[in-house]
Amino acid sequence: MEIIKTELPGVLIIEPDVFTDSRGYFFESFNQKKFDKAVGQHIEFVQDNESKSSYGVLRGLHFQKAPYAQSKLVRCVRGSVLDVAVDVNPESPTFRKHVAVELTEGNHLQFFIPKGYAHGFVVLSETAIFQYKCDDFWHPEAEDGIQALDDSLGIDWIVPKECILMSDKDKVRGKLKENC
Repeated sequence: MEIIKTELPGVLIIEPDVFTDSRGYFFESFNQKKFDKAVGQHIEFVQDNESKSSYGVLRGLHFQKAPYAQSKLVRCVRGSVLDVAVDVNPESPTFRKHVAVELTEGNHLQFFIPKGYAHGFVVLSETAIFQYKCDDFWHPEAEDGIQALDDSLGIDWIVPKECILMSDKDKVRGKLKENC
């Protein structure tokens, strides 16, 4: 497994060792000991989620407020997505900065987003199945988010704006400066 550090502290791209032969491929998608070593701490995941979406669906940018903030380990098991983490901590030297990575069924990359970051993704393929682990349960009273299409964040979602599909809730979210 290769760990790729990003410019955002604690946000990591994880590239598993994939073994292929004439039968297909095999890789270890999660190993607690290796993961803890990679992130430098023990993180206990308590919930796995999966979504299926079509081209242009943008889910995010979401986060949960303390004390229910979540770390997430995400991957795309079918299709491809552009996955984004944004630093929403006003005390952080990387506040408002983001990291984007393309996760595909072919590259098997995983993206670790620790607490303190907003997270979202847009589907680049016809459809995508997206899975993620969370280290805390969803708490509706702690749910929050920021406007994913806020130009001041400088995120290139790749998909043309007129093709992006968002939930009604995500369409009306405020800009980062208004939320944090």
